[in-house]
Amino acid sequence: MQSYEFDTIILGGGPAGLAAGIYASRGAVSTAIIDINMFGGQPSNYVELENFPSYPTVGGFDLMEKFEEHADKFGVKKFPMQEIQSVDLKNKTISTLDSVFKAKTIIIATGAQPMKLGVIGEKEFLGRGVSYCAVCDGAFYKDKIVAVVGGGNAAVEEGMYLTKFASKVYIIHRRNELRADKIVQERAFKNSKIEFVWDSVVEEIKGTDLVNTVTIKNIKTNKISEIPVNGVFPYIGITPNVENFNGQLEQDAKGFIVTDETMRTSLDGVYAVGDVRTTPLRQVITATADGAIAAVYAVKYIETLKDIPQKV
Repeated sequence: MQSYEFDTIILGGGPAGLAAGIYASRGAVSTAIIDINMFGGQPSNYVELENFPSYPTVGGFDLMEKFEEHADKFGVKKFPMQEIQSVDLKNKTISTLDSVFKAKTIIIATGAQPMKLGVIGEKEFLGRGVSYCAVCDGAFYKDKIVAVVGGGNAAVEEGMYLTKFASKVYIIHRRNELRADKIVQERAFKNSKIEFVWDSVVEEIKGTDLVNTVTIKNIKTNKISEIPVNGVFPYIGITPNVENFNGQLEQDAKGFIVTDETMRTSLDGVYAVGDVRTTPLRQVITATADGAIAAVYAVKYIETLKDIPQKV
């Protein structure tokens, strides 16, 4: 088993993690990024972003490729596709299947994942009509009917993307108005392929080998109905990726890590950035800002360690 030691180890290679890597490495501390997947995080799956400054429009994969190139320029060590066995935040030790990593500071940038509907058929039809990534699977639904569940930016934007392939897209939302940005709403309302199903929740996803219907309930009338669909794309929110260190530091009721304005957690030398922490806005630009702040303060923390007498 290999052993590595770094001043700063960043868990997660999305925009927050890569930005942290750039800033930490520029702060003249040895820096590594560990990810259970390839680098890029969720934005790598976005067809297009139009709210990242200096890019009127840019592909998500292309943007994250630039992030990674920037990190490479400053010598950030990268460890993708790591099967993490355990994370000891207090002792700042990460164990993977074949390596042990030790650090002076840890920056948690593990992000979040789509929240599940929790209904019958969701798990059973995963990959056979249930998907959490329109960009990944949209092309499989050419000339078919699909349903998107949710009312935020992700749901509406992914619904519009699916109209490139599907003949019809239902957007099922538990309220009678969307939470998406107004400009996103306006585009969706003008799209003739989109039909909104208001005040409704999914009760069950049905099918044989593949999905063929979704059962919905109107929460105002309690009326149950079925909509013929070939695919279901839930976008109802996110849940933090904290399973490897859940309970080791302060978290809110939903599991998101609590930080102060410097991204410091309840543990000395441990910081959290991006979607995994409590934050009022989860966007690529705020994630990168989080990463920059955390890295700067991680470097400051490392500097203080030099003044602490070492045990003999």
